[in-house]
Amino acid sequence: MDLSYSDADEAFRAEVRTFLEDSLAGEWRALRGLGGPGRDHEALEERLAWNQYLAREGWTCVGWPTEHGGRGLPLWQQVIFYEEYARANAPARVNHLGEELLGPTLIAFGTDAQRARFLPPIVAVEELWAQGYSEPNAGSDLANVQTRARLTDDGSQWVVDGQKVWTSNAHFSQWVFVVARTEPGSERHQGLSFLMVPLDQEGVEVRPIEQLTGGSEFNEVFFSGAVTDADLVVGEPGRGWGVAMGLLGFERGVSTLGQVVGFQRELALVCERARSNGTIDDPVVRDRLASLTVELSVMRNFGLRGLSAVEGGSDSAAGGGAGSIFKIVWANWHQRLGEVAMEVVGRDGLLAADAPYELDELQRIFLFARADTIYGGSDEVQRNILAERVLGLPREPKATHAPREARG
Repeated sequence: MDLSYSDADEAFRAEVRTFLEDSLAGEWRALRGLGGPGRDHEALEERLAWNQYLAREGWTCVGWPTEHGGRGLPLWQQVIFYEEYARANAPARVNHLGEELLGPTLIAFGTDAQRARFLPPIVAVEELWAQGYSEPNAGSDLANVQTRARLTDDGSQWVVDGQKVWTSNAHFSQWVFVVARTEPGSERHQGLSFLMVPLDQEGVEVRPIEQLTGGSEFNEVFFSGAVTDADLVVGEPGRGWGVAMGLLGFERGVSTLGQVVGFQRELALVCERARSNGTIDDPVVRDRLASLTVELSVMRNFGLRGLSAVEGGSDSAAGGGAGSIFKIVWANWHQRLGEVAMEVVGRDGLLAADAPYELDELQRIFLFARADTIYGGSDEVQRNILAERVLGLPREPKATHAPREARG
C-alpha cells in the first residue's frame, strides 16, 4: 500500500490546516479541546454553534457524494481532514451519529424521499441523531433485541414499545434510529426493522446515565406507545438486520483515523507527566511508553490499509475483517495507555483534582478507557465476527442450563 500523499493532497492539507488555525484563533478559541470522550457535556450549545459554522463553510459530511450535499472527497483527503481536525485540537463534534452513521446509511439503503427529508438537516447540523441499538438484555448481541414495533390498523404509523440503553446523545437529539422487532414470533436477526423515530413526543422518556468520568453522554430511552410514520423504515420491513450491519460498517470508517491523532495527544500528555515527576527514569515505565509509541504508529498504518481494502472492494467493513481487528487493537491499546497513565501518576491518581469530583485529563483517560472494549461492539463480539464470518469457523456454542432437578 502506498502511504505517500500527492501534491494535491498536500495542498488540501494546507487548506484544512489554515482554515482550522484561523477559525480557532478567533471567537472559537475557547472551545479548543472541549467535548472529548467522557466530556461530552462540555459547552454543548457552543459546540453546536461551531458545528453549524463548519456547515456554512462547507466542512461537514466531507466524504458524502456532492449530490447529497457533501464535498465528495476521495479517501486520502478524508483522512487528511479528520487527522488535521484532531491535530488542531478542535472541539468534539455534536453530529457524529448523523453525519458518520445515519447519513451514509440513508445514502446506501434509504428512499429518495427519506434522503430528501433527512440529509440536508444533517449537513446543516440542524437535526441531531441518537443511536438506539443496545438493550438491557441484548447489549452487543443486536439480534436479541426485544423492543417491538407494530403498524396501526390504518397502516399509517409504527407504534414502538421497549427500552434502549447506552443510547449516545439521546438527551440533546431530535431523532433516534431504532432497531425493533416488527414480526411477532420472529427470532434472532429475522423480523427486525430499522426505524427513524422522533424523540420529542409523549411516548418517549430519556434518562441520562451518569458515568465515572462525570458526564452523561449515554442514556436509557423508554418507548411507551411512541409513534413514527410508516414510511420512516429504512429498507424493507423485517429486513433491518442488513441495514443495521451496514451502519456498523460505516461506524468503523475513515473518522477513526482522527481518533488515532487524539491518542497521540494523550500519549504525549502521559510522557510529559512522566518527565515532570521523574517516573520516566523507571526503565519499566519507559519501556511501556516506548511500546505504546511504536504500537500507535503500527495501528495508524493498519487502519489506513484496512480503509484502502474497503475502498478497493477486497474487504467488507460491514462484515468485519479489518474493521473488527482495528476496533480490538485500538480499544485495548487505549486501555493500556490509561493503565500506564496511572502508573505515572502514582498515588495522586486516587484523589480527584478538585472537589467535589473534578478529574484531571489522565484520570479521565483511565476511567473512560475501561469502556473501550465494550461499546461500539465488545471484544468478544468482534472476535466472533472474525472467527465465524472471516475465518469460517463453527459458531460459538450457546450456553445451556441443566434442569433444576439435575443441579447439584
